[in-house]
Amino acid sequence: MSKKDFNLDDDFALFQEAVKGVKKISNDTIIAPRRQITKSDTPKVSTKEAQNHEFYFSDEFEPHLNENGPTHYARTGVSKYEVKKLRRGVYVPDMYLDMHGMTQREAKRELAAMIAACLKEDITCCCVMHGIGKHILKQKTPLWLAQHPDVLAFHQAPLEFGGDGALLVLLDIPEK
Repeated sequence: MSKKDFNLDDDFALFQEAVKGVKKISNDTIIAPRRQITKSDTPKVSTKEAQNHEFYFSDEFEPHLNENGPTHYARTGVSKYEVKKLRRGVYVPDMYLDMHGMTQREAKRELAAMIAACLKEDITCCCVMHGIGKHILKQKTPLWLAQHPDVLAFHQAPLEFGGDGALLVLLDIPEK
């Protein structure tokens, strides 16, 4: 046995002596694992359903959104605490939409289809990745989402879900 091995064994014995009687702390936070969605898992949404949801998105109407700080919105009557939970990443998105490289028209159609799919599958939180680029979709996406009646709130996503180039969206799932 070398001198180096003896020091490691001695250090380990000292550590074991120091932590004798210490109890493990139970974790009170539940972090849901990310679900990997395959093609067979993706819900089939008819074009009629998507068109019905696309009806809510107008390019003419501009809701009043706070332009200071990160992009966020909460529908009237929704607790600001829900927006804070979105900001902190407490809600984990179950569905993702990547709009990189899409035109405004394609992005609007895909956003409507995603909301329809989320409502159909009872998904309350989704992530919309609009990217940064020339700031066109980054500016338009919050305006469209704020117009939809099933969107409760949204906030700029935490870094693990896309940061400045994405939004976490909280949806109101109607009772069945």
